[in-house]
Amino acid sequence: MRLDASCQITFQTDVFVPAILMLRPRSGWGQWVAREEYTFQPRMPVNEFTDIFGNLCQRVVVPPGVTTLQARCTVETPDDVDVDTKAVYILPGNLPENVLHFLYPSRYCPSDQLTLLAAEIVGEAAPGYPQVEAIRSWMFRHIDYRYGTSNPATTALDTATARAGVCRDFAHLGIALCRALNIPARMIVGYALQLAVPDIHAWFEAYVGGRWFVFDGSSQRTSGNRIAIGYGRDATDVAFVTQFGPLALTSLVVSVAPAGD
Repeated sequence: MRLDASCQITFQTDVFVPAILMLRPRSGWGQWVAREEYTFQPRMPVNEFTDIFGNLCQRVVVPPGVTTLQARCTVETPDDVDVDTKAVYILPGNLPENVLHFLYPSRYCPSDQLTLLAAEIVGEAAPGYPQVEAIRSWMFRHIDYRYGTSNPATTALDTATARAGVCRDFAHLGIALCRALNIPARMIVGYALQLAVPDIHAWFEAYVGGRWFVFDGSSQRTSGNRIAIGYGRDATDVAFVTQFGPLALTSLVVSVAPAGD
């Protein structure tokens, strides 16, 4: 399906604030960007670069006052995610070098503290895709999706203890549980169709069978029609705004819908 997605953000500040934005999708595995628009009011210089994870980032200096950013895109996405129940676990010694850093514990994904829970969840599931799907299914059944139960400092260990969170928390927990089994996992942020409340969404991917597969523990099943914007180890790497000064986000409006003619 071809999707129209947009994000309008309003900032306010009293001083010049350097910032890095991450709101542009790029064509690649599982999506093709048909068109895109990215505007600021007031206009300002933008320096774009690609970070170490391949994400398109925009470097700006936000001026004093009110700034509005509008990002729009039309992207071709598959209706269903790929599934391969026979995708096998790959020993760390056989992983590609660019995948290895998705094995390590990270700020929000202390996988070294979740080894026992991960083993309990997967039980007798075959190593590889079946283990990751067991983790995804367990999260949907045992973690409540509930606003106000977490904050920007909440880790996967906190979510495993509280048994509640939002999409970011589900993604962090899924990643940490996979890494606890030595399965590389990474966080994705972007747009998803048919969310109950339109917003920037988060999910995760796991590397099994020689490639990345999509998983979303906040849904009964992992559906397609997603637009990936950022990839990283956890939320630290995929923030859609990283500011270096007092920059207040006063409004965020997200829309995702099937593309019109």
